[in-house]
Amino acid sequence: MSVKVHAPRFLTPVHTRIGFLPVPNKPKFFGTSFLRRHATSRSLLPHPLHASPAVVSAVTAEQPPEPPVRMLAVVGHGAVSPLKSALWQEVMLHTAERLKWVDEGYELLVFSDECIQSDQQKALRLQSELLKADILVIVAVTGKESIEWIKIHSRTIQNVICFDSTTDLKNKLGGYEVHNQVKGSIFGKVLGNSQSDKTGESSKVVQTVSEAWDRHSSDDIRFCLLVLINAYIRPVPVLKNLRAKGFSTLKCMLRNCGRQVLNCLLDPNCRKALQCLNRCSPVDQVCNYRCIASYESANLEAFSLCVLQKNNCLELEAEVPNKPYVPPMVKFRGQDINYEMAEDLFVGWLGNLQWSWRVVAGQNPAYDQFPCQYQLFYRGKAKGSFWYEPVFQVKTLEGQMVWRRRRYRVKRGKIPGTFHFSVLDNGVVSNEYWTIVEVADDLSWGLFHYHGAARAAGQSYTGAVLVSPDGAFPNERERTKVVAALQKCGIKEWELYNVDNCSCIDPPLGIPDGSNLHSTVQIEDPNRMPV
Repeated sequence: MSVKVHAPRFLTPVHTRIGFLPVPNKPKFFGTSFLRRHATSRSLLPHPLHASPAVVSAVTAEQPPEPPVRMLAVVGHGAVSPLKSALWQEVMLHTAERLKWVDEGYELLVFSDECIQSDQQKALRLQSELLKADILVIVAVTGKESIEWIKIHSRTIQNVICFDSTTDLKNKLGGYEVHNQVKGSIFGKVLGNSQSDKTGESSKVVQTVSEAWDRHSSDDIRFCLLVLINAYIRPVPVLKNLRAKGFSTLKCMLRNCGRQVLNCLLDPNCRKALQCLNRCSPVDQVCNYRCIASYESANLEAFSLCVLQKNNCLELEAEVPNKPYVPPMVKFRGQDINYEMAEDLFVGWLGNLQWSWRVVAGQNPAYDQFPCQYQLFYRGKAKGSFWYEPVFQVKTLEGQMVWRRRRYRVKRGKIPGTFHFSVLDNGVVSNEYWTIVEVADDLSWGLFHYHGAARAAGQSYTGAVLVSPDGAFPNERERTKVVAALQKCGIKEWELYNVDNCSCIDPPLGIPDGSNLHSTVQIEDPNRMPV
């Protein structure tokens, strides 16, 4: 995550909840209430104000654990996904694992439609599981026999979602039928046989799920399922920050940040940034960041610092995820890793080259895909200080390539090879937990994993970056080791986004005078690579 741009994380909620700002061409209030919390059986309990503490305690103690959310995926046999041509069956099996990182109670069973035609035992099991399913996900199913079988055996399921499949299969949300769109998105308009409130809610869920699916990333595929769970089964805690807060947000902004709001609206760049964000999907972090990169300004930073970081007008919360657990490497060149050695591995090639590492590829679709990513790690002047500065390019909405740079403070974690990063980025503090997963003995490549959160922005995230001295993929001899390192992170090779390192002209590199580099690790001179 050498880029680790934080602007999208804090400004996404600005889009989802402050769309009612009096920005030109946006005079009316609007919000994204489509993810509102649905009632559960717990709403039938006596209200605490109407019952004694003993009664409330007794009722609460008898609460059974929530039942698991049961999902089934039926995928076309041998169907190829857009994720570097990985089979859809493999993609959905991996999605089942990643859902467990969010909640152990989310169960996704994956079947190939081949069993319908040629494996009676598996077909009977699929039929049995369909009777218990909360959500049926159909992916790339086009065979006539499979279509007819699914139609017959899925009639009682309230939520049936079809992706990249024949239009003969119908979608249902909350028991109401939804039309397929011919191409592009998976859904069309909601049929007129549902009540107006159900129709409005389903339309917004449809739009969100459709846009996420069309981005073709493992994060977005999982997000699609979480949105459906949240809207039709039970609330998903990690999505709580997408629910609109109403006029309390506006009141907080005007009471505490009136000057910053006014300055932003009077600043053409700041105002354009807000207008641009209003046109982005609230979950499209790449779109949101391009808005910031195109119209970045001091007034925009002051706006977010006051509204989000200082006053939390959006009432957001987020924690650094603790899953998946990723173990740090324990030995380097045959020696046990210690803190000094781990820091030296981050410093990498800096000193021999003008950078520590260049990013080859990354897993996070929002933060790891920017062109020309350089990492600068170094020891500061103060004793024990350590810093990280990513330098990267962004393509603006006007088509210009601009350089951006951030500065992180780095502290050692409890275990050598783990670190705590923090940054004030565009007015919002982000905290991250990094792990050095693997570095080759000759420093020809490395893999760094991160968990992070911007609390005031209500955003949490995970990802990993594959790095090398020149931004090129490790040679084929190292591929097995790279795949094994990715496996420690719960990442498949087909999840990685390749970084464009073709036109990296005049990057703003350099570190402060008086900085220190390596302590114990000796780095060989590569005798190559001008900037």
